Amino acid sequence: MKTLGGVPRWVVVIACVGAAFILLPLVAIISRVNWSQFIPLITSQESVAALVLSLKTAGISTLLCLVFGVPVALVLARTRFPGQRVVRALVLLPLVLPPVVAGIALLYTFGRQGLLGSTFTFLGIQIAFSTTAVILAETFVAIPFLILSLEGALRTAGSKYEVVAATLGASPTVVLWRVTLPLIAPALISGAILSFARALGEFGATITFAGSLQGVTQTLPLDIYLQLETNPDAAVAMSLVLVAVSIIVVGLAHRGANPELFRP
Repeated sequence: MKTLGGVPRWVVVIACVGAAFILLPLVAIISRVNWSQFIPLITSQESVAALVLSLKTAGISTLLCLVFGVPVALVLARTRFPGQRVVRALVLLPLVLPPVVAGIALLYTFGRQGLLGSTFTFLGIQIAFSTTAVILAETFVAIPFLILSLEGALRTAGSKYEVVAATLGASPTVVLWRVTLPLIAPALISGAILSFARALGEFGATITFAGSLQGVTQTLPLDIYLQLETNPDAAVAMSLVLVAVSIIVVGLAHRGANPELFRP
């Protein structure tokens, strides 16, 4: 069978079709951009507010993913306990859960009549349909990406270096900060960037749990959806901006996942 660089030619053909399937819709967006009005469209007050809100909430949700996701990944990769497989499946459930269902789950947890809603209301805190709700929704759908990346990296790296450090007298906390985290730094950066990208593009859970209030909960994906009904040119222009940001994020994730970049 003829090959191309060690890969069968028929595989290359199928790969080209698959790549075209991904790239053609992006080309279609570019072809529909109103270039004469592009700058005014993407710099309108509404569009800028949505972009700034998206970047802010995605950044905060990424920090929350790091704060909670790193410990979860460490526990899953470095400990053994009854029901661990069930816990792992539940933690990673937002990867496959429909975003609208995720939004409903959050609404019935943190909403005014939700599981914890009455407690927050008593404290004078309203989460649903606020910027906080956007951050929680984005964190909920993005954190599995970080956990999955880190758990795989921890299992691949093994624990031999950590064992050596422990035998030399290092405490578990010192081992974590001086050995484990530097060892998985590429996966940590890559997972954080992917979480940021997922949070930036979140739509279903956000609109269900947080609504679409301009300047408060109307992120860029929600703004694009609403603009599509009234101003298609603005929707296409902002879609191109989101595509550009996503390309940058994917490129950074690829660089972060390359261990060679972290060698002196």
